[in-house]
Amino acid sequence: MILQANQKTLSLDTPQVMGIVNVTPDSFSDGGKFNSVDAALEQVVAMIASGVTIVDIGGESTRPGAPDVELQEELARVIPVIRAIRERFGVWISVDTSKAEVMRQAVEAGADIINDVRALQEPGALEVAAAAGVPICLMHMQGQPRTMQANPTYEDLLTDVAQFLQERIAACEAVGITREQLILDPGFGFGKTLEHNYHLLAHLDKFHQFGLPVLAGMSRKSMIFKLLDKVPADCLAGSLACATLAAAKGAQIIRVHDAAETVEAVKIVQMMQSNL
Repeated sequence: MILQANQKTLSLDTPQVMGIVNVTPDSFSDGGKFNSVDAALEQVVAMIASGVTIVDIGGESTRPGAPDVELQEELARVIPVIRAIRERFGVWISVDTSKAEVMRQAVEAGADIINDVRALQEPGALEVAAAAGVPICLMHMQGQPRTMQANPTYEDLLTDVAQFLQERIAACEAVGITREQLILDPGFGFGKTLEHNYHLLAHLDKFHQFGLPVLAGMSRKSMIFKLLDKVPADCLAGSLACATLAAAKGAQIIRVHDAAETVEAVKIVQMMQSNL
């Protein structure tokens, strides 16, 4: 499998690590640490040095209960950072947004991937993504960030998530987005109980049925810090365990905060798999 965008190609034959750069004041784990261009660039430099191939830039927190961010505010947060990264580095840039206009301006500024927790369901998102011509990550979420953890329930978790992703794949194909552009994310922590999250992880390989790259994002999430009774920033060991298990289950992209450590963990998984 490969990703292609902006005259670049990224092989997914081995798992790629996506480093999280939240340019927000209120993200659940690192809010406020990187919400300036200089601070974000410093973090990107460190991530690239550690072996990260994709940096994911987000300007709106999607933690449970998070307030909405106005369009102009989100643009002001993410576009200068994307532009600054693109001017300096060849690393793949992902924009973490659900807003069509943010997607459009981010791709114009140099973003290579659209990473949407709402799977292109917001007004205009499908059309903008189709016109952008870059890879798109479609994520499953039950409900909306403000309420998604109130009482998540499923008839059959794996079937329900897979059915949603199939419907979004069809919606993308209907507007001219090809399957080769799509990445799937089952949405750990987004409208899922603790048990739901670990059931997804245990059966993550089920999502290879679509023949598309799978992205796994569990880093510092409640499935880890609630289980371990820790604060998110103290969940390195748990985050690495989840990343390692996801890579062993065949996830092609691992989205994390702790980039250097995850790159090392993924190398261990790769070496094991090459000697099966």
